[in-house]
Amino acid sequence: MAHVFVAPHPDDVALSCGGLIASLRELGQNVTILTVFSGSGAAGGAGGNGNGSNGNGLTSYQREALGFGTKALWPATEAFNRADIRADYPGGPADAEWAADDDRLEATQSDADASAKRFWQRASWYRRASIRNKSLAGQAVMDDVSTQGAIYTDDVVDAASAGEIVAARRVEDERFAYFAEASVVFLDLADAVFRGYEGDDQLLGPVREDDEAPISILRREIARLEPSYVYLPLGVGNHVDHQLCREAGVSLLAEPRSWVMPGPEWAGRVVFYEDFPYAYWNEFQSLDALPAGALDGIPAGIELTPRYADIADQLERKVRGIAMYESQIDRLFGGVKPMGDAVRKRAQSVGTVGRVGAPAERYWHSFVP
Repeated sequence: MAHVFVAPHPDDVALSCGGLIASLRELGQNVTILTVFSGSGAAGGAGGNGNGSNGNGLTSYQREALGFGTKALWPATEAFNRADIRADYPGGPADAEWAADDDRLEATQSDADASAKRFWQRASWYRRASIRNKSLAGQAVMDDVSTQGAIYTDDVVDAASAGEIVAARRVEDERFAYFAEASVVFLDLADAVFRGYEGDDQLLGPVREDDEAPISILRREIARLEPSYVYLPLGVGNHVDHQLCREAGVSLLAEPRSWVMPGPEWAGRVVFYEDFPYAYWNEFQSLDALPAGALDGIPAGIELTPRYADIADQLERKVRGIAMYESQIDRLFGGVKPMGDAVRKRAQSVGTVGRVGAPAERYWHSFVP
């Protein structure tokens, strides 16, 4: 099973779908996050984030809309890059205080050897287990393999350290993907605040006629990933970027089945999620609460029905994942604790409405009656 979650911006999927993603990964199913509007629209720089994304070059509204105000703290290091982990090396003056010294490493090595011996004796031979960052029998050392953990390109990390807003948000998205054990794809299309939308009235208002939904690029990327289900925002809260992603999902449902190199039947695969925290702020409970005409493009014969994901076991993991988006927490919630309270309250409310008997997330699945 493969699941693709379309995020208008970094943090949207963690906020809205973090519980379901954790449950899916616990079941061993594949998850990909497709982050759409992760760029500034400026040429050059990391991931399409050129000088236009630098904190000093933004208007005050752009800084506020992206979640960065005067209290922003720019990351100086990439927290999950395994190159920074040195506990496997003998201690020295340059090592962190928590780094293991030689005596502790030897004690741990003895325990590891004893455990390995008990295991391999079942096969009538013995294999030593090395806990140190050294090669045995020519095997690759895991910390030297570039595919281990979240690996950020130098230009993205340097940009984030220098205070480039879009690059910093992208690093947060990579950290969450690593935490959630999901893959992440960045389309780097320009955020609405870089496409001429100014002020909340415009950002949360109707989409401009000249601002087209990225239907073709989303269709291509989603089809390439061959998902069993693709999850897109309902557009609760009416943010223009969320509306455009919803329009792409409605467009998929309206597509006829292709007979040349047959494409998938999208009905049954397309799922819409409730945008958090907008759904919490608006106490969203039914599709009737969406703006008039929001789902008019869904063809006759296809309906949406609510299904509930029990996230009781994953609720605190969801809260922890959202907390990784440090740039957004104060602006959206006023701190980590209020964020956790809001996530728990919304999950409990949804679970009560759905008679789940536990905290839940609600998804609107397409189907043919």
